[in-house]
Amino acid sequence: MNKKTFFVLVSTMFISMLAMGIVSPFLPIYAEELGASNLEIGLVQASFSIAGIGTLLFIGRWSDRLGRKPFLLSGLAVLTLSSVGLMYADSPLLLIIMRFIQGLGATAHLPIAQAYLGDITPEGSEGKWMGYFNAVLFAGVGAGPLLGGLIADMYSIVATFLFMAILNFLGLLAVMIFLKEMPRKVAAREHSSVLAPLKSRVMLGVLVQRMTNGIGTSSLMTFIPIFANKLGITTGLIGILIAMRTPVSFLQTYSGNLADRWNRRYMVIQGSLFSMAMIALVPVTGAFWPLLIVYVGVTLGQSYAMPATTAYTVKEGRTFGMGICMTYFMMAMQVGNGVGPIALGFIADRVSLDWVFYSAAIALFISNFIFFFTIKNSDSLP
Repeated sequence: MNKKTFFVLVSTMFISMLAMGIVSPFLPIYAEELGASNLEIGLVQASFSIAGIGTLLFIGRWSDRLGRKPFLLSGLAVLTLSSVGLMYADSPLLLIIMRFIQGLGATAHLPIAQAYLGDITPEGSEGKWMGYFNAVLFAGVGAGPLLGGLIADMYSIVATFLFMAILNFLGLLAVMIFLKEMPRKVAAREHSSVLAPLKSRVMLGVLVQRMTNGIGTSSLMTFIPIFANKLGITTGLIGILIAMRTPVSFLQTYSGNLADRWNRRYMVIQGSLFSMAMIALVPVTGAFWPLLIVYVGVTLGQSYAMPATTAYTVKEGRTFGMGICMTYFMMAMQVGNGVGPIALGFIADRVSLDWVFYSAAIALFISNFIFFFTIKNSDSLP
């Protein structure tokens, strides 16, 4: 492992994820202030994920052929400009449009960064290094809301958009100056089709798991701020609540090493089932501290399962191409994050906010059932 390159890569990813985390939990509240319905709030969040669904596979294959750095730079540039655009969005429709543009930038950034890391990860250490990477990723997303909550309380939610733009621009400069292009893991000729990874039972199981995990995550990021706001919890405390992902996420440095020595399938299932149970408990919390405990429980389950899931993808990337496999991985999450808020917003409008969390838990249970039997007879278990 080239540790200098790893440090530069994860540092720029932390900056970018911190920037995204600053505004994401407060966009639902901001959209509600602009008069958005629950369905429109779901669309604000979903548009970010929907943007990349049609372009991810092409970007992954092009990055395998043309290199990773141009896509990292273009993604950060779009994220910077769209963050500025959010400052001038004064209606739910404009919020949806700007989040869609942000999603295009993220499409060219996050999965390609993961593919870059997969290129330089030694065989047999996939869980370890992806655990470190995911810990930094979660730390950025988790610390962002804390910082964003402070900024929103001191100034306004709009001020968080400006800070987001500044951070993305710093990440752009860091990639431009410090990150070098590295040799890439590309597909052999017999696996060069863009659909080739879907022939792998391992990839299919991982993608189902990743998609429904995206639904669960979107239920938290989109509707927990609304749920907490209805309980009378301030934006500052909501920021602290979401920021608890940061210390908990560092457990992935341990679970990543464990994923290289133990059964990854069981790790994914156990972690996801625990997260499912915690999500189902959200409606029975009635104050800040119970909600905090449940939210930490969700993150614990995710932190336990995520390195094993990502390690599966890295191993398949050595066969089918790291860029294409990582973009499939990202696309599955985007589908979950895209479909989830819309469907859950519809449920919140037609049934109740509580059923947002019950529905997300049911989806996770079904995906674990599918994952268990898809991966069961796989030859790719560690």
